Amino acid sequence: MKNYGTFDYIVVGGGTAGCVLANRLSQDAEVSVLLLEAGGKDDWIWFHIPMGYLYSIGNPRADWCYKTEPEPGLNGRAIPYARGRVLGGSSSINAMIYMRGQSRDYDAWAALCGDQSWSWNNVLPLFKGCEDYWGGADEAHGVGGEWRVEQQRVHWDILDRFAEAASQAGISQTTDFNRGDNEGVGNSEVNQRRGLRWSTSKAFLRPALARPNLQVLTGTLIDRLGLEGKRVTGVEFELGGERFFAACRIETVLSAGAVGSPTILQRSGIGPGSLLAAHGIPVVHDLPGVGGNLQDHLQVRTIFKVSGIKTLNQINHSWLGRAGMAIEYALFRSGPLTMAPCQLGIFARSDPEQATPNLEYHMQALSLDKFGSPLHRFPAFTASVCNLRPTSRGHVAIRSREAKEAPRIAPSYLSTDADRKVAAQAFRLTRHIASMPALAPYHPEEYLPGEKIQSDAELVRAAGDIGMTVHHPVGTCQMGRPDNAAAVVDSRLRVLGLLGLRVVDASIMPTITSANTNTPTLMIAEKGARMIREDRLACRI
Repeated sequence: MKNYGTFDYIVVGGGTAGCVLANRLSQDAEVSVLLLEAGGKDDWIWFHIPMGYLYSIGNPRADWCYKTEPEPGLNGRAIPYARGRVLGGSSSINAMIYMRGQSRDYDAWAALCGDQSWSWNNVLPLFKGCEDYWGGADEAHGVGGEWRVEQQRVHWDILDRFAEAASQAGISQTTDFNRGDNEGVGNSEVNQRRGLRWSTSKAFLRPALARPNLQVLTGTLIDRLGLEGKRVTGVEFELGGERFFAACRIETVLSAGAVGSPTILQRSGIGPGSLLAAHGIPVVHDLPGVGGNLQDHLQVRTIFKVSGIKTLNQINHSWLGRAGMAIEYALFRSGPLTMAPCQLGIFARSDPEQATPNLEYHMQALSLDKFGSPLHRFPAFTASVCNLRPTSRGHVAIRSREAKEAPRIAPSYLSTDADRKVAAQAFRLTRHIASMPALAPYHPEEYLPGEKIQSDAELVRAAGDIGMTVHHPVGTCQMGRPDNAAAVVDSRLRVLGLLGLRVVDASIMPTITSANTNTPTLMIAEKGARMIREDRLACRI
């Protein structure tokens, strides 16, 4: 094994959190930072054109191309589980939807970990501080930060009519989902800049690349952490067919995501003792919570055929329509090629007993049988709904000690009565909205799952047949109090029982946020970087 050198900080994973950390830690010229990313550079055209997610997800150039285990709740199906494998991580291939979640999410974290610095009022300045909001600064938004937020540059009349129908069904209208209470129907905002995707690689990493104290390596396959006793001393990795060890003076920071971070820990002998022993890995630190507590948002889709109104289906199957899309984008950076997978958002309650919205709609003026399939030839729209606060809990676990082998991912979707009930309620709410007068002129006809499916049992079965991830895995290195046996990190994101090691990414969320998870992950990295710097400076006193 070759020696790659010694650094003050090593950041493992150049995704959403890793790019923020690399920027913030290297702002101190007196420290050296090494960022290790398994994927390549974000220099492919489809990382920049917003609709490029159609070509990036499922492509090994951009995606780890994981699959879940066969899921009982999905009627035995194993589904694709996309995770970004490129600088910027999933922010380079995701839906670009800018969402923070609900204030109650962060207040719950603060209570669970016994640290009020994680409460909504205390993390709101972090969201605002890195934000560059199209609508200007106010008590909820900031300007001048790296994380650009814009309105979408495409418009569909059919989605306006669905929004009107939602209002007729009793769902209030909103102009901003990011003020702590996201209830209502409104247009989704996106992380784009003038019609181009705005990833964390562009926003945070590129401005820092010229710093002499920051080094970025791509194409690095992380094997395991180096340890001396209970102190992490660096990282073992493969690069160009050779093995290297990079040593770390102060701290190693895992930012490899809800799949990558727990599996690196497990290969390093940090995790559930029984799992490690089963793979012949010496138990360095028995930490039962590593890889557990996996949470994700499962979406169930309802497709309605319509008539007398335009959707992307018709445009896509017309040569003139496709040419028009390309010309509009080339000239104006607008139109369908700027389209995120959700143009209209709705946050609603599955039943009146819910204290806050527990359903999120991702509305699309298109339809297809499954991701990667061609669009249907008939005009249609899709209402995808996810349960924001699932009670099902899954796990991520290594299959062997080999870093090249994909891990076992078992989200355990729909494994609780509560989650199955919400899935059935979600279908019923969608049907109720579609029955409103605003949509009547377009004669909506349910194509999926189909009007014949009516009972709760039939609807749950349909959810299992068609449910797919919204790509929001979190929780597998959960933050908690030191006396919580399931906790992996403390409220300062230090791995419990070890020295010189933190986890800073979506895996530390004790509970999933009530919306998309990318921007909350960015906030976690912003907060983590500040804590790392504070603790380093405190050691000088």
